[in-house]
Amino acid sequence: MFDRPFHAYQVGERWQSGTRTITETDLMLFSSLSGDWNPLHTDREWAAKSPFGQRIAHGLLVLSVATGLMRLKPEIVVAFYGIDGVRFVAPTYIGDTLRVTLEVRALEEKSKGGVITCWMNIAKQSGEAVVLCQIKTLVAK
Repeated sequence: MFDRPFHAYQVGERWQSGTRTITETDLMLFSSLSGDWNPLHTDREWAAKSPFGQRIAHGLLVLSVATGLMRLKPEIVVAFYGIDGVRFVAPTYIGDTLRVTLEVRALEEKSKGGVITCWMNIAKQSGEAVVLCQIKTLVAK
């Protein structure tokens, strides 16, 4: 998505990523990196007794995977500018396959480029949304 200069974008434009399946290894590596060893993510027996009935992916892991699914051309993306209104609307389980859909909602010129505001929907293979939010990315002119 973020692979063109600022002026090449239009409000209403949509983009969809490829997919990535969440694995048990993803949960363990993210726990190790972040220090978040909550048993809801890491303990099969504990999580089986939770309202989810099994382990779920960390919300921030899902957001991180989403950034990996986006096209981010290094000579175009100046900086990640922000994220607003994050809602984790459904659990992501081991074995779920995620896809990102972005829709351009606003364009704002800045001195060092332009900020593209997008609505982001991270959904699993069933089409059910798991994370909804607004992201802002500063791109080159």
